[in-house]
Amino acid sequence: MLNNRGGWEEQPPNPADLPPNVPPWMQEQGRPLTPYGHPSPYEKAVVRVPTNLTPTELSSWNFTPLQYLQGTVTPNGLHFERLHAGVPDIHPSQHRLLIEGMVKRPIVLTMDDLMRYPSVSRFHFLECSGNTLTEWRKPVGKNVQYTHGLLSCAEWTGVPLAAILDEVGVDPKATWALAEGADAAAMDRSIPVQKLWEDAILAYAQNGEMLRPSQGYPLRLLLPGYEGNMNIKWLRRLKFGSAPFETYEETAYYTELMKNGKARQFNFIMEAKSVITYPSGDMKLQQPGYHQISGLAWSGNGRISRVDVSTDAGRTWRQAVLQGPVQSRCLTRFRLDWQWSGAPATLQSRCVDETGYVQPTIDQLVAARGYNSVYHMNGIQSWKVAANGEVSNVHA
Repeated sequence: MLNNRGGWEEQPPNPADLPPNVPPWMQEQGRPLTPYGHPSPYEKAVVRVPTNLTPTELSSWNFTPLQYLQGTVTPNGLHFERLHAGVPDIHPSQHRLLIEGMVKRPIVLTMDDLMRYPSVSRFHFLECSGNTLTEWRKPVGKNVQYTHGLLSCAEWTGVPLAAILDEVGVDPKATWALAEGADAAAMDRSIPVQKLWEDAILAYAQNGEMLRPSQGYPLRLLLPGYEGNMNIKWLRRLKFGSAPFETYEETAYYTELMKNGKARQFNFIMEAKSVITYPSGDMKLQQPGYHQISGLAWSGNGRISRVDVSTDAGRTWRQAVLQGPVQSRCLTRFRLDWQWSGAPATLQSRCVDETGYVQPTIDQLVAARGYNSVYHMNGIQSWKVAANGEVSNVHA
């Protein structure tokens, strides 16, 4: 059985290795230096896991193991992946970014060109709009990796897009831009120009190193707070126009089918959402007594202002402590001290962002949108703690 706090398997200690005795690893030399660091072999279970919902690995996704991560930053090797046609192999010296359409001065930029611009580094989350899609009708995901693992957070480094838009001279009548990727799917989405001016980043680095190939190497568009698929990877083109481009991806997919049969289009912002990561599904509390409940909250509309936690399925709530720094459109860690009596309990978290938006229940979402929706599921997650300490996914 894996440890609740980390990804190592439980192993009883050898009494001869415990203090004040000298354990064997103090009696021999350790391993030498390595060119690139790797996790401890005892953390080998802390890996992404693929979905079983798609028939091909080239158009699929895998999940971040949120239950085993600490703080708010996702290591690059554990950042969730979403592919539409596999990962292209692009040499950075061969890559180009074309900016065209309703601009005065169309331009083609190399990576060297882009990296000569002043850069910024900002922490932001990325969440797939399909995160938690399995949970609409009944509890399906066995743990938080499956229910919420299409979510990651990183420090992104790159060029504020506004600086380049100034240079190309965007026509004031241009209200939309088409962003296109260089993968075999030519993934593309229509984006409001206002968002590009506001806080978009042409990102080329993540957590201090150049982007990983599956995250868009050598260049991706970062749109803080917007659904993941709009943060186009392997970005090759921005075309400005006066109307949405109505691409295949944003008409056949990434729309919300409402209960009246109509489709709601252009649902960009990932609304406020939270999830308890400890204790959570697939874990087992070993004994009653003190436990620190911990989890993550985030909002595409800005900062998290409050998180409440319930241990009785939402009948009563206590305010959790937010771990700083609390940053805009970034994961925020929350914590709450809890004395577990040993009786069954149902744990929930409910966040509020700086706009005053309150995370809804699943029932509230279904009442408003019905069961036709796939995307933007941000309902309150419930974890049932049984009397024997086992934790499971429930709808409360």
